[in-house]
Amino acid sequence: MSYIDELLEIGTSTWLDDLSRDRLTSGNLDAVRAEKSVVGVTTNPAIFAKAMSAGTAYDAQLSELKAAGADVDEAVYAMSVEDVRHACDVFKEVYERTDGRDGRVSIEVDPRFAADEQRTIEQAKRLWELVDRANVMIKIPATDESLPAITAALASGISVNVTLIFSVERYAQVIDAYKKGLDQAAANGHDVSTIHSVASFFVSRMDSEVDKRLETIGTEEALALRGKAGIANARLAYQLFVKNFLQTRDLPEGGHKQRPLWASTSVKNPDYPQTMYVTELAGPYTVNTMPEDTIDAVLEQGGLHGDTLTGFAGEAKEVFDALEGVGIDMNDVVQVLEREGVEKFVDAWQELLDSMRENLK
Repeated sequence: MSYIDELLEIGTSTWLDDLSRDRLTSGNLDAVRAEKSVVGVTTNPAIFAKAMSAGTAYDAQLSELKAAGADVDEAVYAMSVEDVRHACDVFKEVYERTDGRDGRVSIEVDPRFAADEQRTIEQAKRLWELVDRANVMIKIPATDESLPAITAALASGISVNVTLIFSVERYAQVIDAYKKGLDQAAANGHDVSTIHSVASFFVSRMDSEVDKRLETIGTEEALALRGKAGIANARLAYQLFVKNFLQTRDLPEGGHKQRPLWASTSVKNPDYPQTMYVTELAGPYTVNTMPEDTIDAVLEQGGLHGDTLTGFAGEAKEVFDALEGVGIDMNDVVQVLEREGVEKFVDAWQELLDSMRENLK
């Protein structure tokens, strides 16, 4: 049994945070599924921008789209949808074997719509129809404007990956949006047992921002707190998950728990252990989406030491108290991260559109 299998026994599913046409056509994605115990895939605008700007794997489809007169938005999403549909087929067996819990492949709404509730809803429904696979998840950011879109998508029977969550306070709003959406789905006549959702917390980005501020403060007390904020934040979020989904049962009949998903789990600081956002965030009913380098590090190094989420909220609260004690404004940290998170995806998407626009001329 591999360390990834051991992680699954603890309760954490491993999803690959990457997708490309090359992975699909070469059989690499199927091999990763079979040989590395990966049970799902996530994508984002930056991943597709990287995939489509390298090599020639998309050239044939791009030529067809050009001949058909597709505009740049249509072309980019047609290629993205094709990849996601194919990946859904690769993971169909996992989806069926786990009753829909895993075997999921995520595709994100246009990040430029993050502040536009109606366009987010419309595109979520459109992507759901275009991919046309039961195991797809539509990624919607947890911005103020998109929270109602999350509820509306779920109410339409769509499985949703809520992304770009940076604070426990925002996560509480996401849980509320999820429960409202599931209630509305049941009222609308949907079989809620077919609807699944994850709530994606970004971990390493929290440490990158907080560590930068701690280094500016520069005291011994501040520097000792580097590398602790991201894990503490996730553990506090897990406490909220336990309260809302394990200690309380207020979902419609057949409704599923919305699992926490740990995203941005490759370390940005080379001084930190490569697997720290895996070994320290292992626990029941969770997902960890990793780039393949991190998956390989877990497979090689292990380091797992059981459930590191349950019962750790008190320790996590002490970390946050200490951060505030040395002068870290966590509310400002979260606001910066959410704004930059959307901006980074918008920038990546815009670069991809600009590149494809030239190719379609």
